[in-house]
Amino acid sequence: MDGLRAFGANYTEFTRRFAVWLGLHATDAAALAEILYAEDKGTPLSPARLAERVSLSSGATTALLNRLEKAGHVVRTREQADRRVVTLRSSPEIRPRAVEFFGPYSARLTEVVARHDPERLREFEGFLDELRDAMGALLADEYGEGGPGRGGREGA
Repeated sequence: MDGLRAFGANYTEFTRRFAVWLGLHATDAAALAEILYAEDKGTPLSPARLAERVSLSSGATTALLNRLEKAGHVVRTREQADRRVVTLRSSPEIRPRAVEFFGPYSARLTEVVARHDPERLREFEGFLDELRDAMGALLADEYGEGGPGRGGREGA
């Protein structure tokens, strides 16, 4: 658990430095990183999904997206048959800068992953999925908007 906490802290610091490098607020840079990551996975985000990923209200997410769009970092598109659905895309101008910044990070992590047996990595991914699910359930069911007992299962 100490290793996971330390990795999380390093990831947070990496995102903070991305923000400084781009001249953005840390929350804006974290949102931009989420948009870029989702695009790379082939599953672009909607504003609602981004709000969940960065833990902001829909109003705060709209303000954040307005700032990112005004800065030329994000484009909102309507790609679905339902034209009310907005898809978030990185702008063509920000993609090369993101590759420049995250390239060494990606290369270093790829080197580390390549040194490990694929079956062990799948087992570890499963373990991480279980940890994520356990934490997600705690947040959703027991912690609500505050501490223990303030979620959906009072007194649990």
